[in-house]
Amino acid sequence: MFRNIPPVTKNLIIINLLIWLACETLRPFGAVMDRSCGLHYFLSPDFRFWQPLTYMFLHGGMTHVLFNMFAVLMFGSVIERVFGSARYLLFYLTVGIGAALVQEGVYAIWLAHLGSQLPDGTTLSEVARRGYLLFAQGQNWLDPVLGQANALINTPTVGASGAVFGILLAFAMIFPNMPMYIMFVPIPIKAKWLVLGYGALELFLGVTGLQSGVAHFAHLGGMLIGWALIVYWRKKGEINNDPLY
Repeated sequence: MFRNIPPVTKNLIIINLLIWLACETLRPFGAVMDRSCGLHYFLSPDFRFWQPLTYMFLHGGMTHVLFNMFAVLMFGSVIERVFGSARYLLFYLTVGIGAALVQEGVYAIWLAHLGSQLPDGTTLSEVARRGYLLFAQGQNWLDPVLGQANALINTPTVGASGAVFGILLAFAMIFPNMPMYIMFVPIPIKAKWLVLGYGALELFLGVTGLQSGVAHFAHLGGMLIGWALIVYWRKKGEINNDPLY
């Protein structure tokens, strides 16, 4: 079975699993990777320009990495066979980077709103610097505005979920009528409606904040960039315009 997985999908899974295993078994290494390669907001002292690429190869736990790699295996394998390996790799990386940039943009809007509520004389740069030192001691501000701003700036985002959501969007555009099953739902749902519903749920959770600690806007960003790439390639005639199912 492993020999039949397309090469890019296979190597993405191997790389992600090896990095996760190294981070889990060598905890100091894992901490360094989170700081240097996890995606931070650009005001954070830990922000580095390469993080919009590297964050997608880190994961927060076994469940996180296994679910993401299962999705890459199930759906990425199909998309790689449709696109070809080179285009699929370009799609995966572009969508993952785009997801990171969308999240950074949403955070900028969010922090601009919080910045208007900061105590007089306090700037977001100061929140980032002082909050970084608080996080290093396992602490945060008790003030809800300062605490929320600090969490947005200095908490890293990790995981391939942005790229995975782009892959799901691609699958729904190429195989819109493919019947799919989800847990506890006894009837099949067409891929286009399932992914559209998933996107609506992510938007709802991101706006309401009901499920904190999840990068909902990175997921939506992955879907948005994936949609834009496929529309662009279809207009140029580089991929088939007609659904395959």
